[in-house]
Amino acid sequence: MKILIINHFPLEGSGSGVYAQNIAISLMKKGHDVTVIMPANTTNYLKIDGIKMHPVFFKKEEVIEGQLDFNFPCFTTHPESIQSFYDLNDSQINEYVSAFKRAIDEEIKENKPDVIHAQHIWILASLAVDTGIKTVITAHGTDIIGHQKDDRFHKYTKNAVSKSKKIITISKDNKKLVKDIFGVDSKKIELMPNGYNPSKFYIDDVDKKTVLSKYGIEKDYKHIVSFAGKLTQIKGIDVLLRANKIYDNDDTLTLLAGNGELYEELNNLKDELGLKNTYFIGNQNHDDLRCIYNIADVSIVPSRVEGFGLVAIEALACGTPVITSDQGGLPEIVNDQVGMIFKSEDYHELASHIKEILNKEYDKKSINKYVLSKYSQDSLINKLIKLYE
Repeated sequence: MKILIINHFPLEGSGSGVYAQNIAISLMKKGHDVTVIMPANTTNYLKIDGIKMHPVFFKKEEVIEGQLDFNFPCFTTHPESIQSFYDLNDSQINEYVSAFKRAIDEEIKENKPDVIHAQHIWILASLAVDTGIKTVITAHGTDIIGHQKDDRFHKYTKNAVSKSKKIITISKDNKKLVKDIFGVDSKKIELMPNGYNPSKFYIDDVDKKTVLSKYGIEKDYKHIVSFAGKLTQIKGIDVLLRANKIYDNDDTLTLLAGNGELYEELNNLKDELGLKNTYFIGNQNHDDLRCIYNIADVSIVPSRVEGFGLVAIEALACGTPVITSDQGGLPEIVNDQVGMIFKSEDYHELASHIKEILNKEYDKKSINKYVLSKYSQDSLINKLIKLYE
């Protein structure tokens, strides 16, 4: 089968990007012909052997022929862009639409895909359904935020919903929102959780001292608390920092991996709270994240809004227990055998849970086995292929 995957974001740095990367690799391993259209603001974008990548270039630092004169837009933020869809003027929206339409038309003419898998109920999904080719859309949650925030994009979301073959929702909460906000019939919705790549996230024998020294941390801490994600308001990092003030001590290190629009604001909050054992280490690739998860005693997902929570799955795959908020799809992932759940915004409860987990023993192999059996992308891919057919 020939499959065209399109996404509003690169294949690294966002949940939908990693999702698209994972399904592309799994489909390719199954023998399918996969092409991916995505934005890029550098010629050094992620390339995957066996998969055709078709970048649409945007402007950041590098000058690239044919690039649009602005960075690729986001619903919230991205490690490579803080440009918002909502800040685009009408002319920029038209340029965006035209650039991706050209890319889609080129791939249809050259490769004649059997199906298009669009990420987000948004602009690119609308362009996909207008080609007349069978289109499946995955709703990731941030598209719902976008629809509610800026009605200039309603013509795209409504068109995508009405003409698509199927809409994949990544959690029960996500499914309910898609039904309520877009008015989608239940028969058109397929509930299918995100999958992770077990070849990238697994239990690994890494040396804590070596990992920490990479970030200029030479102290030998007894406990490590980790966070990975975009530094944006919906991720709730400020809640974690306020909890950190409660559990903070010289034996416990808190590592925050990621970047985004709130980097400076959150660093200022860290200083205001007087947190001496807390480090923002910037955006990290999958190999480095795997090492961080493996040396961590617990990973925190304190989101205010979360369609699914792929970072929770990736941490669990490394045998690391997680504490998540009670938002979106997160409670569907976590049980008391692999972690704990706290009420969103309640940093006192979060701090209490962190203290409790740091004093418990978890079986890393059991945690990995749990997530491998439920969320491995290779185990989910056959259901997706059947949806394409």
